[in-house]
Amino acid sequence: MNNNPKIAIIGSGSWATALAKILLNNVMEINWYFRSESSIELFKKFGHNPNYLRGIEFDIERITFYHDINTIMENSDIIVLCIPSAFLHDSLEELTIDINQKFIVSAIKGIVPEGNQIVAKYLNEKYKVPFERIGVIAGPCHAEEVALERLSYLTIACPDIRRAREFADMLECTYIHANASDDIYGTEYASVLKNVVSIASGIVHGLRYGDNFQAVLISNSIQEIKRFVDKVHPITRDIKDSAYLGDLLVTAYSQFSRNRTFGTMIGKGYTIRTAQLEMHMVAEGYYASKSIHEINKEYNVHMPISEAVYKILYKNAAPAIEIRELTEKLR
Repeated sequence: MNNNPKIAIIGSGSWATALAKILLNNVMEINWYFRSESSIELFKKFGHNPNYLRGIEFDIERITFYHDINTIMENSDIIVLCIPSAFLHDSLEELTIDINQKFIVSAIKGIVPEGNQIVAKYLNEKYKVPFERIGVIAGPCHAEEVALERLSYLTIACPDIRRAREFADMLECTYIHANASDDIYGTEYASVLKNVVSIASGIVHGLRYGDNFQAVLISNSIQEIKRFVDKVHPITRDIKDSAYLGDLLVTAYSQFSRNRTFGTMIGKGYTIRTAQLEMHMVAEGYYASKSIHEINKEYNVHMPISEAVYKILYKNAAPAIEIRELTEKLR
C-alpha cells in the first residue's frame, strides 16, 4: 500500500457508517458509495447518514460521495465492501474496471449465494483478485457500540500479514483495538456460522428456553464451528480467540444482534416474511443457513445446530419440535 491510500466504503448501512466513523479518526478523507442519490443529498444536508446511526455526525468536507460504482473503484486504492452478501453479486454487476490490483477488504459477514462462496473466494474467482490482496474484518464488534464509542476489538485477516497489520493500524483509535491474522478462511467462515447460531439463539429465546440452555447451545456451537473450519481449512488456530469465540458470543447474546432478533421472532411464531419486513434490516444468517447446508454436502461435518436452523427456515419444520429434537443431540 502507498503512504496515503485513498479508501472507499461501498455500502450505506449501519456497519458502513460505523467503519466510516472509525477510519476518519486516522485518515483525512474517504470516498463513500451510496446507491441512492437522494440519500447522498440528505447526508450532505444534515451531516449524518439519513437511514442508519443518525447520531453520528460527520464532517462532510472530508467525504467524497459517489453513486457510480466504477468511478469510486477507479479513484480508490483500498475498497471496503459493506454490502449484504445476498446483494453483493448484483451490486457489482455493473463493474467494468479491473480491481485485481486494489486491496479489497470485506466487512461482509455472509456467503455470496450465487455460488455458495465466502466473499474472499468470490472476489478471487469472479474478479481475479489475489488472496494476498483480500482482507476480512472480523469482530466482535457491533456498529451501535462503535457509534457510542464503547471499547471494541477487531481482527483483520489477510494471507499477507503485512497488509493486515497496515489496515489494522488505520482502524486503531481510543475505542478500537485492531489485531492482524492470516486466517482468512477461518475468520470468514466463523463470521458466517455465528450468524446462523445467533438465529438459533434467538429461536430458543423466543420459545422461552432459559440462560442454562443458552449456555449449552453456545458451547456446542463453538465446537460445531471448529469442526467445520478445521475441515474446510485445516491450519493451526485457537478457536477461543476473539475473532471466533468472541464474535460468536456478542452476536448470540447482544440486544443489537439482528440475527438473534430475527430468530426470536421465528421462535415466537412469526413467519419468515413477516419477520423480515418488521426488521427493516438484513439478517445475514437467513441466507447463510442455506449456503452452509449446501456447502456441507461436500464436507459432511456433524452440524446439528446449523441443520436445525436450516430445517426451520427452509423446510417449514416447527421450531418447538425441531429445537426439542436438538436438545437430545447436545452435551
